[in-house]
Amino acid sequence: MKKYGAPSVKKAFAILSVISSSKDGMGVSDLAKKLKMAKSTVHGMTSALEELGAVMRDPLTKKYKLGFALLEIGRSAYSQIDLQTSARPVTEELMEKTRTSVFLGILNWDQVTILDIVEARGDLNITAPVGSTIPLFAGAVGKVFLASMPEDQADKMIRSKGLPRFTDNSIVDRDIYFNELRQVRENGYAVDDEEYILGVRAVAAPLIGLGQLRSAIWAVGFKASLDETQLQTLARETHAAAGAISQRIQEQLLGKA
Repeated sequence: MKKYGAPSVKKAFAILSVISSSKDGMGVSDLAKKLKMAKSTVHGMTSALEELGAVMRDPLTKKYKLGFALLEIGRSAYSQIDLQTSARPVTEELMEKTRTSVFLGILNWDQVTILDIVEARGDLNITAPVGSTIPLFAGAVGKVFLASMPEDQADKMIRSKGLPRFTDNSIVDRDIYFNELRQVRENGYAVDDEEYILGVRAVAAPLIGLGQLRSAIWAVGFKASLDETQLQTLARETHAAAGAISQRIQEQLLGKA
């Protein structure tokens, strides 16, 4: 029996492979040249892939990168890894230690998608529905994700979107913001002092071990119950919790868990 070659599928996969190998993304002309395809063919396929969420087009550079839908499929390939299950015992312990609400989320292009939350005990706490999104520049978690990018990529993102003023404490000066990102890289965590919501402080730390799939945890509490000393304690505990989750991820990937 003659085997069906599925040329369109092969071309689409070739486009995805080339895009995935480029740190800065690829434009239609570069893809056409690299793959020796007609620009019209590449344009049609990238448009279809973008509609499906398999690739995303940077509005500033016009280059394509892998999309969130494809990253989700890639995450599913880690069948032995359930990020929420891996993180839950640690985030629950962090909530108990700090009495703050603890979130788990993943970078979704210019937003952060909430995968899980452990709400602080009490009548008044900070929460959000699982599956909802917050802006990339929303305080501590946004700093963590932007700090994980090469500076030129973060700069392009900031120039494209601008630094929004959520509160009077929001950092809208690019130089000051980049100094913050350098501090995040050095410390391994980010702090939000009423920059996203008035009266609310937060600490975020990145999770390591899932490659291009950027994820993080962040602990959020009211300023009235988080003075400077407590905020520093929260920073240490959140950073340690992120390290513990990352270790669990590595152990599962190595088949040791």
